[in-house]
Amino acid sequence: MIALGCDHGGFELKQEIKKHLDEQKVKYIDYGCDGLEAVDYPVYAKKVARAIQSGECDKGILICGTGIGISITANKFKGIRAALCSDCFSAEATRLHNDANVLAMGGRVVGAGLALKIVDTFLNTPFSNDERHIRRISQIETE
Repeated sequence: MIALGCDHGGFELKQEIKKHLDEQKVKYIDYGCDGLEAVDYPVYAKKVARAIQSGECDKGILICGTGIGISITANKFKGIRAALCSDCFSAEATRLHNDANVLAMGGRVVGAGLALKIVDTFLNTPFSNDERHIRRISQIETE
């Protein structure tokens, strides 16, 4: 299950992603926001992060205007590894090397066509399970 969240700056791109996931029969939960009226991105980043922490969802996709604020917020949560990606190479690398569980994008940065390819890359790339990457990930967690 994929957790989706956005602020007003990511709403339109989230709608495109939802259509794409529906076409591929990928299950998701939409944690908001629900329109173009200005809202605060931390609210939605927190909802997605908590859904992953609880096990309700396996991965998340977060979108704000730039993807920066929403990814910073998500990364405050233990066990969340949110990666801001604007290209497929980064989306693949963060899954292979970092076992990222949240994809963040900027709705004002990435167009829908590229964003859908980034989503597919992120969701379809498994973690490498290489010892060096497992070791590095374990060093990310704070006390």
